[in-house]
Amino acid sequence: MLEDAVDAIASLPGVGNRSALRLALHLLRQPKENVHHFTDAINHLCDDVRYCRTCMMISDSDTCSICGDHSRDHNTICVVENVRDVMSIENTGQYHGTYHVLGGIISPINGTGPSDLSITELVSRIAALTKDGNEVEVILALSGDVEGETTSFYIYRQISQFGVKVSSLARGLGFGDDLEYADELTLGRSIINRQIFRP
Repeated sequence: MLEDAVDAIASLPGVGNRSALRLALHLLRQPKENVHHFTDAINHLCDDVRYCRTCMMISDSDTCSICGDHSRDHNTICVVENVRDVMSIENTGQYHGTYHVLGGIISPINGTGPSDLSITELVSRIAALTKDGNEVEVILALSGDVEGETTSFYIYRQISQFGVKVSSLARGLGFGDDLEYADELTLGRSIINRQIFRP
């Protein structure tokens, strides 16, 4: 049983066998209620958390709290790579639009192409907004490395037909920087000083 627990914990990213053994032994020393609370939380994560049908953000219902918030600007869509990026931008308190989570970036080396991402859903979303005559802005908030730039360019090509305003983060973020590791002040300024995207 200990071996199974160690194997399960070691399957997590960044956790080796020695760390997994240490964590498993730590759990054994905890009161049963604490361990059951821990495993219940993991089970709820797997069973009850789903993706927002609009923006692909994690949610406990079909629509996430951001998309369901009528005080936000629903004609401004910030396109990000993953859920962590949404959390990073939200922590700045500087952005009041909505998001679209791609679920990754185009990376031929890793075998990730446009069809593996939620780009089709983004294009459909923009088409629906512009059909109603709304002025839409799409902020491409992807990392400044080659894969991020490639993904931004691909999205720009897909949505240019709709005549929407396309901007990118101001380069308070260095080339090659990940949003996840940017401090909140830098990220907040990058959102405020976003620029028109030029491929």
